[in-house]
Amino acid sequence: MTGSRILVVDDEPGLVHALAINLRAHGWEVCTAADGAHALDLAASCHPDVVLLDLGLPDLSGLDVIAGIRGWSRVPIVVLSARQHGEDKVEALDAGADDYVTKPFAMNELLARLRAAVRRATPGDLTDAVVEAGDLSIDLARRRVLRSGVEVRLSPTEWALIEVLVRNRGKLVGRVQLLQEVWGPSYTTETGYLRVYTAQLRRKLEQDPAHPRHIITQPGMGYIFETT
Repeated sequence: MTGSRILVVDDEPGLVHALAINLRAHGWEVCTAADGAHALDLAASCHPDVVLLDLGLPDLSGLDVIAGIRGWSRVPIVVLSARQHGEDKVEALDAGADDYVTKPFAMNELLARLRAAVRRATPGDLTDAVVEAGDLSIDLARRRVLRSGVEVRLSPTEWALIEVLVRNRGKLVGRVQLLQEVWGPSYTTETGYLRVYTAQLRRKLEQDPAHPRHIITQPGMGYIFETT
């Protein structure tokens, strides 16, 4: 697909080499990664139009890579895996993959699926993987926060909350939206959870938790994450 860029993530050198040759022959620009950590770095730096991802990587799970990318980008992800069990497909799709192709595969079918994934993508699906806010550096791909260069340990719930706010930085995020995205669709009235967890985040991330610069409450409405 002329002009489109693909990130191929697989730890089988022979397969990656064969894929790269075929993809380039069909007009694709190709970036490759042999492990999950490198894949997350390249997803942010090479700006692919689609990611082709094996689930069986030597360091991170392919599901972890999907989650890392989905923390900041809606770039299409097509899983290419030898795992043919239905539950593996369901897990990958639920984690945020857009399509699932099993090995062995026909190259013409894979190319068609990749083209379809790119066509379905929404322009502007890519945002910054690392967001800077004062002395904070929030890495949405690697799911970590640095404050003045030191990593801040967050609980899974604290991370889920700050991730939603940072992805929507500068915009009001309503209380119901936050509750449903962090705790689940059945949570709509438990606003006490938000007060407790935003207070915890302010203690960990704000220089002056009593007068926050970044995690701002809009009384009766929701919260805004400000980077300035």
